[in-house]
Amino acid sequence: MKKQFVFSLLAAMLLVLAGVVMAGTGKSADGTMAPAIGATIEDFSLPDTDGKSHTLSSLKGKNGAVVIFISVNCPISNGYNERMQKLAEDYAARGINIIGINANNNESADAVKAHAAEKHLSFAVLKDPNNKVADLLGAQHTPEAYYLDSNNRLLYHGRIDNSVKPDKVESNDLREALDQALAGKPVQKPTSLAFGCSIKRVS
Repeated sequence: MKKQFVFSLLAAMLLVLAGVVMAGTGKSADGTMAPAIGATIEDFSLPDTDGKSHTLSSLKGKNGAVVIFISVNCPISNGYNERMQKLAEDYAARGINIIGINANNNESADAVKAHAAEKHLSFAVLKDPNNKVADLLGAQHTPEAYYLDSNNRLLYHGRIDNSVKPDKVESNDLREALDQALAGKPVQKPTSLAFGCSIKRVS
């Protein structure tokens, strides 16, 4: 287990060095544009891993939703599985639901379903087979997070926190944004640099 964890961390570091994990907000290399903070995101519908369709409006809580693009195979996304599950547990009672979306064209619905079960992810996990929601939100990486309030206004876009290593986390960007919004305050840092593996889009 320890060797596997070390291997995963080394793989993540190599991805960083290779330059495939850098992301920002705004226009990406492929021309996909992320919506501006404050923009209202249109309701969307995607299938879950059993093929049943769900809308954003049906899955969000009374105070909105956090949409996180996730992956089966990305070591960086997998490094956040426990933290994503903890976010789901901590904020469901406060009216914010977590929604996972897998937009990788090389990861099947069956693989996504098995992965969610293996990693004990209790939040909704949807498949984005044609990248329509990834394109709508300008998502480029896994993990990459978006907080939408009860009116689907985008209040935060970026990373979950600043380090894939839990003991190196110094900035809980997403949690801070959620707490500020729930307290009725402006989000002080509405964007941050997301990092992770690139979303494997349909060519």
